[in-house]
Amino acid sequence: MFRSKVPPFSSLHMLALICMGVLSACAVGPDFKQPDAPKTSSYTEGPLSKKLVTAPGVPGGTDQEFIEGADIEAQWWELYKSPELDALIKKALEQNPNLGAADAALRAAQENVNAQVGGQYFPAVSVGGAASRQLQPAAIYGLPYGSDIYNLYNTSVNVTYKLDVFGGARRAVEGARAQAEVAQFQLESAYLSLTANVVTSAVREAALRAQMQATEEILKAQTNLAEVTEKQLVIGTVSKVDVTSQRTLVSSSQVDLFNYERNLAFARNQLAVLVGELPSNADITKFDLSKLQLPAKLPLSVPSSLVRQRPDVRAAEAQLKAQNAFVGVATANLLPQFNITGSIGSAALTSAALFGPNSALWSIGGGILQPLFQGGQLLAQRRGAIANYELAAFQYQATVLNAFQEVANALRALETGAQALKAASDAERYAYETLDLVQQQYKLGTASYLAVLYYQNQYQQAKVKSVAAQATRFSDTAALFAALGGGWWNREGPAFKPKAIANKDQNETSGNN
Repeated sequence: MFRSKVPPFSSLHMLALICMGVLSACAVGPDFKQPDAPKTSSYTEGPLSKKLVTAPGVPGGTDQEFIEGADIEAQWWELYKSPELDALIKKALEQNPNLGAADAALRAAQENVNAQVGGQYFPAVSVGGAASRQLQPAAIYGLPYGSDIYNLYNTSVNVTYKLDVFGGARRAVEGARAQAEVAQFQLESAYLSLTANVVTSAVREAALRAQMQATEEILKAQTNLAEVTEKQLVIGTVSKVDVTSQRTLVSSSQVDLFNYERNLAFARNQLAVLVGELPSNADITKFDLSKLQLPAKLPLSVPSSLVRQRPDVRAAEAQLKAQNAFVGVATANLLPQFNITGSIGSAALTSAALFGPNSALWSIGGGILQPLFQGGQLLAQRRGAIANYELAAFQYQATVLNAFQEVANALRALETGAQALKAASDAERYAYETLDLVQQQYKLGTASYLAVLYYQNQYQQAKVKSVAAQATRFSDTAALFAALGGGWWNREGPAFKPKAIANKDQNETSGNN
């Protein structure tokens, strides 16, 4: 894994840097080197199946296979073939406040780069003027006569320029640009997180709706059986215990139904917030797992390219670059500072004579300042900059490790999820067939009530597990696209497409200051 340390600073280093800076005007501090990609050819510990297990006839059970080296579509969610989902994501990209905040942070960071370039690379020019009425005795100028009260007018243009001998200004601009990169990739991370969350939340909404529907069907069957059991109690073929047990099962299913209703409401509220609307005002589509299409081709990027695709890794790398530049800034602050100043203007006792031939004045000068003693402040700032660089290096390592972990998890989840769906759909089918046979036998008096009760519960659990497994297949697919970076590099246009800017009607001031 990547690790780099900045060497300690000493008086010999200072002397060497002064000589180098004067002779070549280079930028002090370490030059940034992009970390190498991890040397691995696989994401998972063991081999992966190229094609996943299918479960024909159920949502999420269609063919899926990994395509090694394939690129990721920018709008990967369109592979689900759901116009309702596409419209919801489009709305989220226009209205989500978190995405808007990340976009504003990027614009602020870009303007900070412009400010740094203007402040560090160009001279500061200012113009000023003043008028005053003064009382000064003529005797202080050695004159025996003259008025002690007079007016003084002056105007001038002042120029100040800091020579960037040791590259402190260049490092400051380099750091600002790197921080703008951080904001850029944080925006891409917010974009990726938002689109993935909308997909998984929509899938969850559809799954809860399907589980709720399954529970309603089970509840209807349980209620019908309870009515049959009560009739049999009248003729004496069952006991009171059989009736109360069946009614208990009905009530238990009703509790499950209420829980699904609550969770479904939560899921729809979450979708409303993701698209930037109030839950009470949002018009969220009702999703159906059977109307979602499972993407058949799953792109699998080569491991070496993952660090260039993941926005969070790119943001961590840009942060490392920024901290590297700030070490150079702190180093340059230890060295002499060179300044050139100049001014030109005029001064006169009357405003009419202010621009006359005898009122001109000018000055030009240069200066050098070498910090000698500031209580160890500058050295401490450099040591702090080095520590921040090392912090960013460790954070980069952690981000890379997390990226590979997420991809490995997504791949294994897809593989085992396909197997789980196949088993769950088989279990549901067998449980339904068994329950149907036992219920018919019970009505004919050849099966016990306990058998019906047992197989009802078995089918209910199998049905709910099957729906959950179907939803997992769709969610795990979205997780893989997100873990691989989401294809943002193939997108045309900005990440955030606002309908309106909140402060658009505010008065703006402009200038070159």
